[in-house]
Amino acid sequence: MTDVQDREESRTQRDVLIRARGIRKSFGSQQVLRGIDLDVQSGEVCCVIGPSGSGKSTLLRCINHLEKLDGGQIHVGGELIGYRRSGNRLHELSVREAARQRAGIGMVFQRFNLFPHRTALENVMEGPRQVKREPAAEVRERALALLGRVGLRDKAGSYPAQLSGGQQQRVAIARALAMRPQVMLFDEPTSALDPELVGEVLETMRSLAEEGMTMIIVTHEIGFAREVADTLIFIDEGVIVEQGPPRDVIAAPSHERTRAFLSKVL
Repeated sequence: MTDVQDREESRTQRDVLIRARGIRKSFGSQQVLRGIDLDVQSGEVCCVIGPSGSGKSTLLRCINHLEKLDGGQIHVGGELIGYRRSGNRLHELSVREAARQRAGIGMVFQRFNLFPHRTALENVMEGPRQVKREPAAEVRERALALLGRVGLRDKAGSYPAQLSGGQQQRVAIARALAMRPQVMLFDEPTSALDPELVGEVLETMRSLAEEGMTMIIVTHEIGFAREVADTLIFIDEGVIVEQGPPRDVIAAPSHERTRAFLSKVL
């Protein structure tokens, strides 16, 4: 290998923020993930598509250690997620240690999961205050700035029941960003929204992509994926069937399973 190749390989290894190898996960007798390998570089937007039950959401939940792995390893920022190594054995982290790791991996769910008895501002402040124990004044200032970033500073004092679904999802995005994550995971963030509210959430995500946030997005919004993603992945039956630049995968898929899926959703 030449010096140039050595430097290029070293740079690529260094720039990989998320590295998953051999990820397997079953629920009872149902094998949901069957050996997933995935690299996501810093600043990359990776969109994941596939039929219901294909393992997309489970993959995200494994990256955030909301689900325990049955096999394989995941590293984020060079840190082994969910486990610590002692000699040749892996030991699961304590609840507190896992929460510390999870603080650096923002997650936005299909359902907004906001605290109904807290205002938008209080929802955004909750993580930094309770998990990181950051000073209230500092957190409040950052939370207001983040609500402004998602176009909702004027709703800081509103409760979730007073907000539309799209507004609640944007508060959820601000809440995840308040933890200053290395990466953002989105699990079909628009699937619970009325069609007229989808655009405002996608616009917020589009702005994050433009700012260089590393993101993995499980989505059915193929047009959004074509426009925003650096990499598009098609998962079916727990394996990555196809991946590549979104325009290539969408316009000229290599695999029959990908073509069949896209023919139904486009």
